[in-house]
Amino acid sequence: MGKNGWHDDSAREALDLCLACKGCKSDCPMQVDMATYKAEFLSHYYAGRLRPVSAYTMGLIYWWARIASFAPGFVNYFTRTQPFAGIVKFLGGISQRRQLPPFASLTFKQWFLARGVRNSGQPPVILWPDTFNNHFFPGTAKAAVEVLETAGFQILVPRIQLCCGRPLYDYGFLTLAKGLLRQVLETLRTEIRSGTPIVGLEPSCVAVFRDELLNLFPNEEDAIRLSKQTYLLSEFLEQKAPEFKIPKLYRQAVVHAHCHHTAVMKLGAEEKVLKALGLNYEMLNSGCCGMAGSFGFEAGKFDVSSACGERVLLPAIRHAAKDTLIIADGFSCREQIHQRTDRHALHLAEVIQIALRSGPRGPEGNFPERDHVPAVKTISPLQACGLLVLLTFTIGALVSATFWRNDRGHLR
Repeated sequence: MGKNGWHDDSAREALDLCLACKGCKSDCPMQVDMATYKAEFLSHYYAGRLRPVSAYTMGLIYWWARIASFAPGFVNYFTRTQPFAGIVKFLGGISQRRQLPPFASLTFKQWFLARGVRNSGQPPVILWPDTFNNHFFPGTAKAAVEVLETAGFQILVPRIQLCCGRPLYDYGFLTLAKGLLRQVLETLRTEIRSGTPIVGLEPSCVAVFRDELLNLFPNEEDAIRLSKQTYLLSEFLEQKAPEFKIPKLYRQAVVHAHCHHTAVMKLGAEEKVLKALGLNYEMLNSGCCGMAGSFGFEAGKFDVSSACGERVLLPAIRHAAKDTLIIADGFSCREQIHQRTDRHALHLAEVIQIALRSGPRGPEGNFPERDHVPAVKTISPLQACGLLVLLTFTIGALVSATFWRNDRGHLR
């Protein structure tokens, strides 16, 4: 660190292109954890300062996504229709060369809580509704529900909104992140202490419970328990569901492992499940996809992000036969593949779901992921304008009412 300590500009500039992929944590002989150092440094560097606008747009995605869930079609219209999309990206510090992923018309939790109890009396397991699979890719979480219920478990999903705070670490919002993890520990304390396992679908979120959680709460017994009770889907099926016969799927597959998955959880269980499926797969030595959470979305980082992907991952996807399965569990990895190739990657849960539904040969024809591509729901321009006018009027009325109350109090 430079002479200015936590406020050294050269250190900040050096860390700006760090992908926070955690590769150094496992690949470096010294096991220097630069991702953790970056989060700690940014927390100190920006203490009492404004952060770049992208920190507030993408670092706080948990809250923005919850707001967007009230009117996803309205939000999608303005984030995916020009010229509004360009304005939104400019104001949000997002690259104009990126496309913002659409919000789902119905979140996973809305779908799950409305469907009623299934497999009552069977062993319980909590399915972690991370922000990405809850608000953007609910089909992945639905597939996991089908797989786990077929394996003989009763799925539990927290009713209260919870988040591990994964995007916050990239921007040094450590106080906010610690608060969210404290809320998780308090809300799930009974389940944690009873030993109920938790299955996470987003590798970076599972990595939080296995890594960052212990860094922030090193002496908290419930944090230690939670870290030991949290599994990726492949880990859970391999360790906790030995009687479940994984269905066969005799297809070619190209697999990209999320960098946090590789660094923190390792790939042993994932490969065992892939082999049990019967897939003839290639595990790419691709490192980080380059999207790296929100890194690849940030203005000015598109070229670096793309260069990372073009090293191994993206050429391999483009050269794969069209009937080959493309498998990637990470949300950012799937976005990088979708935005830079003509393919959509599948989560392991969706691959197993395909095997359960379509049999050992899977769906016929090219693009086997076609039924799992998230639908984009928007509204008409007229509806968008009407809602925008109504929203503007409502905000104006609230502001006016606030000033009116303040004026009355002042006159008294």
